[in-house]
Amino acid sequence: METRVAVIGIIVEEMESVGELNNILSEYGDYIIGRMGIPYAKKGINCITVVVDAESDRINTLCGKIGKLDGVSTKAAFSNV
Repeated sequence: METRVAVIGIIVEEMESVGELNNILSEYGDYIIGRMGIPYAKKGINCITVVVDAESDRINTLCGKIGKLDGVSTKAAFSNV
């Protein structure tokens, strides 16, 4: 199956969900190209960017799992190649 590169933006508002978020990202570690996290203390949130190369279904499943976590929001932007 053909893979696509996508950027997944994640905003964490509930720090209690960070452990489970890390577990989910570890499950998909073979598809992750890079990851950057930025804590924003002024608002009490963390902003995370994850770049992946995987099948569209797999990326959507990953975003779905992340989006089910309490206090966590996510969106993916897909490349055309």
